[in-house]
Amino acid sequence: MIRFTVLGTPSTQGNKSGFVNKHTGKVVMREGRSKEASERFHSWREAVRSEAQDYAETFGLTGPCDGRVAVHLQFMLQRPSSAPKTRRTWPIGARSGDIDKLARAVLDSLTGVLFADDAQVTELVVTKDYGTPGVIIEVYTADELNGQLEVVS
Repeated sequence: MIRFTVLGTPSTQGNKSGFVNKHTGKVVMREGRSKEASERFHSWREAVRSEAQDYAETFGLTGPCDGRVAVHLQFMLQRPSSAPKTRRTWPIGARSGDIDKLARAVLDSLTGVLFADDAQVTELVVTKDYGTPGVIIEVYTADELNGQLEVVS
């Protein structure tokens, strides 16, 4: 099992929108976000990728695995000052980020480092809560998964 933590404010993988370039006639895809949000997103993805590469080098991984993998992501987000102090709450507001877009940003960052393609992910468990901002990443390889996943028919 690979397990490491990336500290920082998690950023979502945004929606893409396409338009036709008037000069070339080609379709151009772009992220639907402001320049500031785009910079935050790119720095978050680079932080995840860098931590994964550091982990791989430290533990002598020879390259991305090529079999199936399971990925567990535990996102921790900054509790807003407006959140109640006396009762338990969860990050479910519009500004907390869609859980699937948070996961997509991390999976894309790990592609080519810990696994060759995110299509290899056969199990994905994602949670989000309040705490020290960042994500705890766990990756299980096929050998570790054999006999652990139950096939439901």
